[in-house]
Amino acid sequence: MATILREWSYRYPWFYDGVIRLAALTVGGEIKFRQLALDGLEITPDLHLLDLRCGDGQATRFLVTRSAHVIGFDASPIAIERANQNVPEAKYVRGWAEAMPFEDQQFDLVHVSLGLHEMRPVQLWRILQEVHRVLKPGGVFTLIDFYIPVNWLYSLGLNLFLLLFETETAWQFIKTDLLDLSARVGFQEAERTLYAGGSLQVVHARKGTQ
Repeated sequence: MATILREWSYRYPWFYDGVIRLAALTVGGEIKFRQLALDGLEITPDLHLLDLRCGDGQATRFLVTRSAHVIGFDASPIAIERANQNVPEAKYVRGWAEAMPFEDQQFDLVHVSLGLHEMRPVQLWRILQEVHRVLKPGGVFTLIDFYIPVNWLYSLGLNLFLLLFETETAWQFIKTDLLDLSARVGFQEAERTLYAGGSLQVVHARKGTQ
């Protein structure tokens, strides 16, 4: 179930971004939040990075400070236009995450921030397959998204947020074991780190070298 606030969040990006900034205070602010999925990763300027479901470039702006080869990817033409205005240092491609128009083994790292909880299970499976395909051997898939809180206070906050802004796909997503799903797709060394009372998960999954 979602409310009119979900429609507003699409119509007025500043509204949704404001809510996210407030929520990000639980992990030290928006700047910290946008880079949580990059913590512990060695990213050099020569690496090729893909910001999957980049939206209006909120996370892309941090990727371009680490690499000279960043592509933002989203299905929404409005999002792509906004991202290009906000972060012109990156290149942008429009398309569906389930069938990305990229060559096999093109990227060293694929990143996605709060972009998977809107996917139905069959879409999520296909997207993970596509991510595995476009990653180079040894490449890393990193994401940050919602998870089931272990702290009851954070659980109340997340439940309220999902009720107001999200649909049933988000409820399905937080019950999905991404580590198991990643392993079945073919990823290795998958690990999860929890933040904000467990309401946020960061997953790092590495593609095998063979």
